[in-house]
Amino acid sequence: MSKLTAQEIETKLLRFPDWEYYDNAIHAEFEFENFKDCFSAMSRIAFECEALNHHPNWTNVYNVLTITLSTHDADGVTMKDFNLAEAIEHIVEPEE
Repeated sequence: MSKLTAQEIETKLLRFPDWEYYDNAIHAEFEFENFKDCFSAMSRIAFECEALNHHPNWTNVYNVLTITLSTHDADGVTMKDFNLAEAIEHIVEPEE
């Protein structure tokens, strides 16, 4: 997977308003009603990570999940990161 340019990343981020690009990665923070809902989303995200064989750097404090995506092998952001970001978006903000 090849590293995307800053321009390619910024263009792709137009579809992901919750995500920002800095420090050679894309980042998002999601707030849930409570810890249980946050942890439930993390569990569902974990299955997507395994399916895509791509794993985030993430932290959880009570009801807030902070996620950082970068492809270490490419030393930057690749399509793998955007594929996982899209899967995460469908989990944390399902379409109604």
